Amino acid sequence: MNIHVLLDHMWQHYLQLNPRVREIHQLFADLNGGQVINDHIALRTFNHERLGIDRIALPFIANGYYCGGEYEFSDKKLYAKHFQHDDLSLPKVFISELLVEQLSLPTQQIIHRLIGQIDFQRVSDDEFCYSGRPWVVSYTDYLQLLEESEYAAWMAAFGYRPNHFTVLVNALESHQSLEEVNQLLLQHGHALNDSGGLIKGSQEVFLEQSSTLANKVLVQFNDRDVEIPSCFYEFAYRYPQPDGSLYQGFVTSSADKIFESTDADNTNVA
Repeated sequence: MNIHVLLDHMWQHYLQLNPRVREIHQLFADLNGGQVINDHIALRTFNHERLGIDRIALPFIANGYYCGGEYEFSDKKLYAKHFQHDDLSLPKVFISELLVEQLSLPTQQIIHRLIGQIDFQRVSDDEFCYSGRPWVVSYTDYLQLLEESEYAAWMAAFGYRPNHFTVLVNALESHQSLEEVNQLLLQHGHALNDSGGLIKGSQEVFLEQSSTLANKVLVQFNDRDVEIPSCFYEFAYRYPQPDGSLYQGFVTSSADKIFESTDADNTNVA
């Protein structure tokens, strides 16, 4: 699939899950001549041999993307890579995977039951990365996963879809800093992730990030329907490195806090 078609399809599916993003995107588009540049997209998966990062990355690699960095999140039991393109107008793709074998046996068993429902022939389709949930799951299992891993619970509920898109603040003519962007969002009533502060990172690490909190959507489990946190919108400001080029990577300590934008505790989910 052509990369522009793939990215557009991902964006449309993302908007369906989080309609408030459309409102925020339009807010910045109106202030910037209709143009809002996407810095990166985030995807999630499990470290299963047929579902891992490199498998999810295939449609991007087929379009000229390559690995630009690797990251470890020991506390959350995650490993990640980001993929980028020589055409810097294309967004980076940040793909993380849950290290299932590091979880408790009951949690592993739930995850393996979910994975066992997948038609693996579908995984090779370009559409798989935004195809949604390929399994049936109970709210009881969701809650059990939630006790140990917010990431696992989110995957169980939503499956394969963009977890967030990201506005590149550097490309905004209307705002010169991430702090200004955050103030505009707060003025318009959008709740922000304040874990580790509203702004994660600094000029010293060449990257600042902030994000909205995930909105709640009604999810159909096989035993009940419940509103839970879904996706969020991120904002990134990149600083030039000593050679003058903008930093293109990610900062583990900051990304660790960005993951918490989907935490149930942050959105007061029952």
